[in-house]
Amino acid sequence: MTTQEALAGDEHGGDPMPKAEALVRVTIAYALALFVGGLVLAFSDSSPLWRALQADVVATLVIYAFSRWHGNSSFYDAYWSVIPPLLMLWWMAVGESGSLLRELAAMAILLYWSVRLTCHWAYYWPGMEHEDWRYPHLKKRSGNLAWLMDLLGIHLFPTIQVFLGLLPVYAMTCLPTAAFNALDVVAIVVGVSAVTLQMMADFQLHAFAAKHPSGTVLRTGLWSVCRHPNYLGEIGLWVSLALFGIAAYPAGFIWIVLGAVAMIVMFVFVSIPLMDQRSLERRPGYDAVMAEIPALLPSPWKR
Repeated sequence: MTTQEALAGDEHGGDPMPKAEALVRVTIAYALALFVGGLVLAFSDSSPLWRALQADVVATLVIYAFSRWHGNSSFYDAYWSVIPPLLMLWWMAVGESGSLLRELAAMAILLYWSVRLTCHWAYYWPGMEHEDWRYPHLKKRSGNLAWLMDLLGIHLFPTIQVFLGLLPVYAMTCLPTAAFNALDVVAIVVGVSAVTLQMMADFQLHAFAAKHPSGTVLRTGLWSVCRHPNYLGEIGLWVSLALFGIAAYPAGFIWIVLGAVAMIVMFVFVSIPLMDQRSLERRPGYDAVMAEIPALLPSPWKR
């Protein structure tokens, strides 16, 4: 869950629980999920790609069980940023790459993104009384099949999407790869810039929210040139991984870019429209912001 989504509000009405206790429960859930996923990695006889997918899905099911137990699907929120570097580390251990330098560069960027985003979530997460506002909305629309929406739409869908985004990581660690080249340098620049952009956008949003009443629109800094700079940074991270993958294994271009394309489609056609609609309902004058400031890519003609 991004900062923008967290500040958009929540719709969870459970009994308050001390945040420290809530974080302990989340930590236990993730430790158990990683343990069960590790068993799959250890005992499955599939290829490294399919073994990783099996472990990823099984670990997600563990988190889903905790989500249902606590009546709060935001148990899954940190999974997005926790799992990718762990899968890459395992692929590095079992694979034979043609460029250790590429692996280390990609891992450094992935850790930069993962540690920053996970710590940010843990620091700003209000506690067990908070649930991402989209989850109750989706489950309410599903009626008696809310449990299935929770499983497929809120837990398994993002897991599969992130796994697609990690296909370039599999390519660069487990397939015969090219030597480190100029495209890797481009990937490094894009990745570092993207994570830094996302981090600065989050800082600016929190600083603004601390000084202004709810419903006020942020139109300064990075938020003056695009409405969703944190989404732009997130997309950039997955584009960076795709560039690493193409540099390593250009023959797999079509399937290597699947994850980055899926991320772009999700943010452009799902996340951004949902956030804009939410802002239109909660922030007076946001329609003028939408008319003046582009959603993702800065444009001198839009402003």
